Parts: sequence; structure tokens; C-alpha cells
Amino acid sequence: MPKSQASCSSNSRRRSTKFCKFIPFIHTNTSRQVCFLKGISYKELYKATDGFRRIMTCDSQSITYEAKFEDGSASIVKEVRSVDRSNEVFDKELQCLGRLHHRHVVALRGFSIGRRSFLIFENTAKGSLKEHLNDPLKTPLSWKTRVQIAIGVAAALFFCEAPIRHISIDSSDIILDDKLVPKLSNISCLCSEEKADMIPQFGALLLELITGQSLAKESADVIQWIQELRSNLSMHNMIDPDLGNSYSSKELWDLLSVARLCMKVQNTQAFSISQIFWYLQKRFGNN
Repeated sequence: MPKSQASCSSNSRRRSTKFCKFIPFIHTNTSRQVCFLKGISYKELYKATDGFRRIMTCDSQSITYEAKFEDGSASIVKEVRSVDRSNEVFDKELQCLGRLHHRHVVALRGFSIGRRSFLIFENTAKGSLKEHLNDPLKTPLSWKTRVQIAIGVAAALFFCEAPIRHISIDSSDIILDDKLVPKLSNISCLCSEEKADMIPQFGALLLELITGQSLAKESADVIQWIQELRSNLSMHNMIDPDLGNSYSSKELWDLLSVARLCMKVQNTQAFSISQIFWYLQKRFGNN
């Protein structure tokens, strides 16, 4: 094995990206393939993010930047600021996220360690779900595409339920590839905060896919509407106009019913994310 790809675990406490360019780890798939995470210097990241001015999202766990490197490649750069940034803790995060391989989760590609700690993920071609729902210059998402996005996100949540402590299901953190396949981009295995219930968040995402409107925490009127929904007339009045007449009323009602059940869940385990996924897959999987 080339020296540049040798294991660095024995020197983790004094590692810097200047001296350690790759970390090896083994996939958990059946091939047991050994892959490497590439170390990127702070200087490279600074330049690629235009001085960390290309901010995509910002929350209590992290800041996410868009990076464009000199070789033409693009990445999502996540600055980790919610946990103890010792090398030992950061290494555990690298090992956990590096082993996550799922069609609907962005792949970890590299890292940067120093005074600030960064995780570097793949970037996909089509931008965020939020952009597609709000940008009038983008082609509106069809009903079929929205349903498949919902199924894809549910599949990722099901897959990540055990190892992941923090997952953002905000539409700005759901990245679409060139085939409009959704990928969760803001996840963490190590988090100082208590793990949030994903089911109400998923219900809010379903409503956003249906209405085209982002549901802020103060949107009590929308939540009340979904809980009290009774008639087809009120249902159709809330649909994203970009959908036109391209949707099935029966499918719309079924998806709204799932959203309503999700929004009712408060500190209870009435059903699990796996049950939601299997229902959506069975009901809409052949669309």
C-alpha cells in the first residue's frame, strides 16, 4: 500500500492534514471493500468556499458550505461545532459516517482537522429540495417525483435510525441529484443534543411536498388545517399550484393522511419510521 494511503489511526492525537492525507476504513457491505477518506487542508477549504462565505445552511449543530475546488469538483463542507472536537471524538464521527452507504444519504468524501473541524461530502447536481419548491426558474417537481422523494427520505431515515443521533429533514438539507433522487446531507453520529423525534419532522416535509410551502414552527394554522381536514374541497385548496392537475386525488388523500398521523405524534411511539416507509413503499412504490 502506498505511504500516502497508510493507516493514520496510531497517530490520531497528533494528526494534521499536512502530514496525514488518508484514513482507511472498511465498508459494512458484503464486499468488505477498503476505502479512504481524503484529508483536505484548511487553506484549500478556505479558497473553495470563497472564504467560508458560500453558506448553505446553519443550525445549532453545524454550518454547511458549498465548495468548488480548483479541479472543478464540488462538495458540501460541514463545519462540526456541536461536539468536543478532540481527535478521538472526531475520528469516531469519521468512522461512523464513512461506513454509511445508502442511495439516499450523501457520501462522506474527506475531512479537515485543525483549529476548526470539517467533514466533506459529495455534492449533487440539482441543488436542494427547497430550491426546487421555491425557485420559479426551476422546472416544477411533478407529483410522481414528489412521492418518490418522500419514499426516498423515509428509506434513508429507516436506514439511519440506529447509528445516527442527529438528522435534519429540512428541505434545505435534502439534496437532489441529476435524476432528482433525494439525499440527506445533514447527519451526525455524535451530537450533544437529545435525538429529536423524526416522525413529526417527516410529517412537516410531506406537507411541504404537497403544498410547496415551508412549514415554520409558527405555522399553527397549517397544522390545524391538516388535523381538521375533512373535505376534498379544502384539500385541493392547499395544493401547490405548480402541480396543476397532474396528481391523483386518492394518492393525495393517502399522503395527507400519513402527514396528519405524523403530525399527531408527540412523545409517543404509535408507529415507527420503518412502518411509515413500508406503507409508502407498498402504496406508492410502483408509481
